[in-house]
Amino acid sequence: MNLELTVEDDRWQGLESLSRQAISAVLSYAELDPGCCEVSVLGCDDARISELNAEFRGKPTETNVLSWPAEDLSPDQAGQVPQPPEPDFTGEIPLGDIAISFDTCAREADEAGKDFDDHVVHLLVHGTLHLLGYDHIRDPDAALMEGIEVEILGKLGIDDPYKV
Repeated sequence: MNLELTVEDDRWQGLESLSRQAISAVLSYAELDPGCCEVSVLGCDDARISELNAEFRGKPTETNVLSWPAEDLSPDQAGQVPQPPEPDFTGEIPLGDIAISFDTCAREADEAGKDFDDHVVHLLVHGTLHLLGYDHIRDPDAALMEGIEVEILGKLGIDDPYKV
């Protein structure tokens, strides 16, 4: 896969490996050729992700992960699988961009007693699914997306993050 990684916070050790693991697992699930797919990942801190969240979502607060799909692939009806992305004129499939905050990821992992790397992989899987048109605003879409996340994470040896 063509992964463009930008690290703005030096605490993001191993982000490239975690990104490749998570994104490749999603692409495999979606039966997409990783060699044709392009994804950009920004590893940042809470201050930066708060700026992005304010600019793009009108929410001036930190969050764990944000994603910007290259195209809208969302289905018309709730609970349905999004349409697959199409290659551009070069044969590449630009999927979009993901930003992930070290501070929020570390805080959430600590509060939930989760392994930091596992939590980051979960959030990168989540963000990549958003790039592919999945969402969790409507209940049927949330159930579908969470089920896919659990399946993908299970194949990576990561426990169900939604299990309390």
